[in-house]
Amino acid sequence: MKVSVRVIPRAKLNRVDVQPDGIVRVHTTTAPTDGRATADVIKMLAAHYGVPKTSIKLIRGATSRDKVFEI
Repeated sequence: MKVSVRVIPRAKLNRVDVQPDGIVRVHTTTAPTDGRATADVIKMLAAHYGVPKTSIKLIRGATSRDKVFEI
């Protein structure tokens, strides 16, 4: 399953919001340096969907706020 994600770095709280149009918004308190925010997004998506972190792959958007993951 492919999931479109909009990452909001440096947020006040860590949370995952699913929008009605299917886009997932992930708020993370981590700064977007050295891929730390992407690593935190993978952890939060794994917890949200109830799958291990190793089953989530980044397809597109390594340095962008708009990312596509395959779960």
